[in-house]
Amino acid sequence: MPKKIDHEERKEKILQTALKVFAREGYRDSNLSLIAQECGISRPTIYQYFKDKEEIYYYAVKLVTGRMFSKFARFAWDTPENFIDRINMICNDIMDTASAHEGELTSLVDVMLQMKKEGRDFNAIVLRRTAKLTILFKRLLRAGVKEGDIISCDINKVADHILLLLESCCFQVAFLDTFDMVLSKELINNYLEFFKTNPNGNLVIPRSI
Repeated sequence: MPKKIDHEERKEKILQTALKVFAREGYRDSNLSLIAQECGISRPTIYQYFKDKEEIYYYAVKLVTGRMFSKFARFAWDTPENFIDRINMICNDIMDTASAHEGELTSLVDVMLQMKKEGRDFNAIVLRRTAKLTILFKRLLRAGVKEGDIISCDINKVADHILLLLESCCFQVAFLDTFDMVLSKELINNYLEFFKTNPNGNLVIPRSI
């Protein structure tokens, strides 16, 4: 009896192999034949899952960001924590996930930088994938202001600032051996504490400054 193929498992194997090939050969010099060879499958088999290497990259971004964001929508409304603390817990989880998948993240960002040099830009797909997270931050901030947990503020700007801090941390995870996770979490926590109506009083930079 023929062995049943787990298509999702195979698809992820193709993805993982492609990321390694992209990182080693460069995105421009990579091709589906090389990816297929290193996967131990035929090129026609890869075409059953991806039409070209660009689609593989899109799927990689979707998979990596999906791991980070899929659970947050439910968690955000199922916890009794202060709204700022909810946002902080989400940020910490994203940073921990980025660190746990450092190799994948490095390959993804590396491809983005390679394509940028060649006049192509994948920023649009990354923005689409992070849009839901930004919306979630805005909803939590708005609810926090309404409930009295958060001071009145420019919700759109604060949400953008949080995402910018996270993007900076993820970039550092991908490329800097000197990245300090504790310091980065402390930075985000300190930023968020400024918006609490009743801060914990243990800010690294006192709120009065």
